[in-house]
Amino acid sequence: MKSVMQRRFARYCAALVAVSMSMALVPAVQAQAPAGNAPMPASSTPEYRLGSGDVIRITVYQNPDLTLETRVSESGVVSYPLIGQVRLGGQSISAAEKAISDALRNGNFVKQPQVTIAVLQVRGNQANVLGQVNRPGRYPLEVAEMRLTDLLAMAGGTAVNGADVVIVTGTRAGGPFRAEVDVPTIFGAQVRTEDILIQNGDVIWVDRQPTVYIYGEVQRPGPMRLERGMTLMQSLATGGGLTQRGTEKGIRVHRKSADGKVEVITPGMDDRMRDGDVIYVRESLF
Repeated sequence: MKSVMQRRFARYCAALVAVSMSMALVPAVQAQAPAGNAPMPASSTPEYRLGSGDVIRITVYQNPDLTLETRVSESGVVSYPLIGQVRLGGQSISAAEKAISDALRNGNFVKQPQVTIAVLQVRGNQANVLGQVNRPGRYPLEVAEMRLTDLLAMAGGTAVNGADVVIVTGTRAGGPFRAEVDVPTIFGAQVRTEDILIQNGDVIWVDRQPTVYIYGEVQRPGPMRLERGMTLMQSLATGGGLTQRGTEKGIRVHRKSADGKVEVITPGMDDRMRDGDVIYVRESLF
């Protein structure tokens, strides 16, 4: 009788241990599982879209005879074995893979095709970078969400004599597009709204740096870069200051007005200079 009771007590204890262990595992499982029916975060970056001139490799799993390296034609189509002409231009990679897969399946050529497309050379989506950059030229848009700073980096960045304001021209929504972007403000903002997305056919122009010219009784006459908010006093300091014969009372600034005429003004030391200003420091009479 005692042995039966002992066996029942042993089973009861084992059951208690199993229940306690399962209760301990519940919080850990709940911590790893996603809460509720919340969807998994998806990437907001759109896929690259194939363009005319792109060189691609198409492969079908377990069908090596269907492997093809080809170039997307100017009309956006490729000629593929068994199914003929397929329009891939303007489609994302996944959409192009599905188009070929559906055509192979619907034509009863492959029962369950698994199509993979790899872009070997990007030629269809490109943008031009011109002006005062270290490597001007035509650059491929290798990713769908390429921004202005990405393209400037590909061009080696702005040259020493390049301006901070960059002009972007192109087409948006079927109409002409033009934007002036102050590049330094991109890195000071909380959001990247100024770092605009670059699209196929855009042209980025980096003009020369704003310049003022100083001559007369200064230590280092000549052209100099006009920094942001630079005043007359700062311009004189950049030029090394006045010579012993120079005088602040004799300073004149030649400035071109909106109508193209040049006017001569007598600015204060705290007045801001403008692009193209010519500063003349006269000689003291005493």
